[in-house]
Amino acid sequence: MRKIVIIGDSGHAKVIADIVDANDGLAVLAMLDDKYSETFVDNGLLKGPIDYLADLIESDPRIGVVIGIGSNRVRKKIVSKLNLTSANYIRLIHPTAVISPNASILEGTVVMPGAIINADAQIGKHAIVNSGSVVEHDCVVGDYAHVSPLAALTGGVCIGEGTHIGAGASIIPLKKVGAWSTVGAGAVVVSDIDDNVTVVGAPARVVKEEGV
Repeated sequence: MRKIVIIGDSGHAKVIADIVDANDGLAVLAMLDDKYSETFVDNGLLKGPIDYLADLIESDPRIGVVIGIGSNRVRKKIVSKLNLTSANYIRLIHPTAVISPNASILEGTVVMPGAIINADAQIGKHAIVNSGSVVEHDCVVGDYAHVSPLAALTGGVCIGEGTHIGAGASIIPLKKVGAWSTVGAGAVVVSDIDDNVTVVGAPARVVKEEGV
């Protein structure tokens, strides 16, 4: 049984804990969050500050780690702070997800219940492919990106690092969404989207620009 430490202890982390429980051979050991100042046991799980992770890995180097925090920027910040090796991070997939054998999913990424990832799709590190979303053939989803529930990336779509695709959004084939952008819930993307912008509507239009 491989023990898993979840970084975070809020709503998103609860969903990740359920995915761990749904996988044979995995068990949640601890949920660590800096809202805690000391370690304690709660319903059989260790709780405590994130710095406690170093002690846990020292005691068992086989421990798997996953960042259970929904914010893309916060996930990246924590990964940088922890400075772990790729081997420390687990790729976590719910058993009901449908994954092509030709798809690539890198470490730290979580694939939620009912998600579909089709042939030759490439999912980066520490991304979230949320419940019921579809990542079609030949898509590329960057590190720290989040594809929200019921969103659909059609064939050949490219999503940049840290970008958030809102719930129920759709992106037509071969379009690119730049890094650290946000596609609003229910939006329909029919043209390429730049870095660091927020788009909403059908067709999607820019309503906010960051860092300009």
